[in-house]
Amino acid sequence: MSNQNTEIRFPPVTMRLRLRSTLFALGYCLSTLVYALPSVLTFPLPFRYRYAFISQWARFNLWWLGVTCDLRYRVEGREHLPSQPAVVLCKHQSAWETLALQVVLPPQVWLLKRELLWIPFFGWGLAVLEPIAIDRRARSSALRQFLDQGEARLRDGRWVIVFPEGTRIAPGRTAKFHPGGAKLAERTGAPVVPIAHNAGMHWRRRGFIKFPGTVVLRIGPVISPRGLTATQINERAFAWVEVATRELEAMTEYRC
Repeated sequence: MSNQNTEIRFPPVTMRLRLRSTLFALGYCLSTLVYALPSVLTFPLPFRYRYAFISQWARFNLWWLGVTCDLRYRVEGREHLPSQPAVVLCKHQSAWETLALQVVLPPQVWLLKRELLWIPFFGWGLAVLEPIAIDRRARSSALRQFLDQGEARLRDGRWVIVFPEGTRIAPGRTAKFHPGGAKLAERTGAPVVPIAHNAGMHWRRRGFIKFPGTVVLRIGPVISPRGLTATQINERAFAWVEVATRELEAMTEYRC
């Protein structure tokens, strides 16, 4: 697995970009507060109803991002999505994909660090979606927990979203894929859906400024785990995601 890095140049940050990004942030924070309490109150409802309600928060913020920052998106490769629940191995560059995946893909759960559930308002709503929240410091027990809970979620008809790099990686940079998602596919036989995008070119990790343009989210051909080891699954997903990501980064255009 290659670890070659490329220097990425971003447009200059103007006062207009700061103002537009601030307006988005205000709407983002306000919508989080507005959705948090009703989301908690949906807990007695079946999962599909909870998910349908809470995912409207993501849908609103994607719309608000387009209105305030002129940052929109396009999806390629929808025809690759399988009809059965799958394990998604997605590139992680920014907060954008955590919104978009809720809108683009079927009802899902995420693998995430449990500390996110402790965040006031945001974490409360997140907990209602029953994510697979693990303690990343306890590596061996965390993997067992993920595999057991991931298998149960797939049986319940939910897709499992994994960011295999484990953290947000800046555009132009590469990090190895951790094996958890591939191990879950090997264990359950669930198809693997690789996803690439160029969100980090418009919304940098830990970045406040949103650069206008179009994020392209590209869904790759399904990787069948049949006859493959977890290492082989990971290698195929990594190779496709990295090539597709570099292509999308290279074609990025800004509307500044």
